[in-house]
Amino acid sequence: MIGLGIDICHVERIEKALQKGDGFLKRYYTQDERKYLNNKKGAQSAAGMYAAKEAFLKALGVGLSGGVALSDIGVTHDERGCPSYALSAKALEAMKTKGARASHLSISHDGGVAAAVCVLE
Repeated sequence: MIGLGIDICHVERIEKALQKGDGFLKRYYTQDERKYLNNKKGAQSAAGMYAAKEAFLKALGVGLSGGVALSDIGVTHDERGCPSYALSAKALEAMKTKGARASHLSISHDGGVAAAVCVLE
């Protein structure tokens, strides 16, 4: 294992940001994520994705000022709803620089909170 990150996010916080307009989504989410959110679930899924982005940065050991933007870290879902990362070239390069060749993601929601865990190996 190269890195481990975990993050939690209150769904209500994301819901309030979404109510202010599209700016929040355009700033932090990829185009594919925005399409998924518009067609799927809304604030709960957006909170899980946001937590996943922060968990990835923590697994890298860099945080928000480490040169990789949250919009560089995408989250996608397979046909069963299982999440995985869809990384930009910049995020992928940062992961490889850290020595990791694969990323793993788990997202959960309960009681108004979303949580995500990222493992880099």
